[in-house]
Amino acid sequence: MVPPYTARENPFVNRAERREPVVIKTVGVIGAGQMGNGIAHVCSLGGYKVLLNDLSKERVESGLATIHGNMTRQIHRGKITEEDRDRALALISYAPSFDAFNDCELVIEAATEDEDIKRKILIALCPHLKPEAIVGSNTSSISITRLAAVTDRPEHFIGMHFMNPVPVMDLIEMIRGIATDETTFGICRKFAETLGKTVTVAEDFPAFIVNRILMPMINEAVYTLYEGVGTVEAIDMAMRLGARHPMGPLQLADFIGLDTCLSVMQVLYEGLADTKYRPCPLLVKYVEAGWLGRKTQRGFYDYRGEVPVPTR
Repeated sequence: MVPPYTARENPFVNRAERREPVVIKTVGVIGAGQMGNGIAHVCSLGGYKVLLNDLSKERVESGLATIHGNMTRQIHRGKITEEDRDRALALISYAPSFDAFNDCELVIEAATEDEDIKRKILIALCPHLKPEAIVGSNTSSISITRLAAVTDRPEHFIGMHFMNPVPVMDLIEMIRGIATDETTFGICRKFAETLGKTVTVAEDFPAFIVNRILMPMINEAVYTLYEGVGTVEAIDMAMRLGARHPMGPLQLADFIGLDTCLSVMQVLYEGLADTKYRPCPLLVKYVEAGWLGRKTQRGFYDYRGEVPVPTR
């Protein structure tokens, strides 16, 4: 997709700095959960050295186990070979602290979708990076301009929203903050393409493109359940068979994580000040109960048995 304006015309380009593009060889990933391990997965298959960080070594080991399992499934589907898997896994190392990122050309933050948490991570991260290093955030909804403002390198900061599950989905949303320079954008766009991804460019507005459209649909599905229009099974079946969606909206919400869905809706509601984005009270209740979907074994479905069972 061609950007809607050139570097010369782009009002968001920092004209004060024009630098030589860095060559990305080593990628740091902060967060070894669903998104972080997926990003590490595709980067290592792309031939990049990956340093994976989380709050504990156990979380990173769990992420590595997930990567191994997902790559093994790719082998069975004929997507990669055993040699590809072994070579990729050898490129991923545990980063016990941000000190380990001092040689990275790119660090991607993939922490939970909470602005306060992300800001604290970015403030702690930047002193450990070399001056030319780029920082990307995998946020799915939060302002790139606001996140960039807490760093020492807003011109080297960009939104890189990978889709979930990362090894399967082809798209990356790229979002420039007001200070992101054109060199940073170009480097990250080429990097994304080396991973076999297609880039779509979004402006820095709440939830960008994908979640601006997807999350209100999921929220409306929860309202449909809340108001008794249909059951969990009826709503999901209606959208699968009536709209040819591969997954029902409530099943998809469980897959994404109900806490993430709620966070995005709150960003939309607060950022756009429109009541159509008000999170459904039932979604709030599920999150308050700790029923966050697949990752906690209960959400709109109960996953503790052999077959998922609707919880309402």
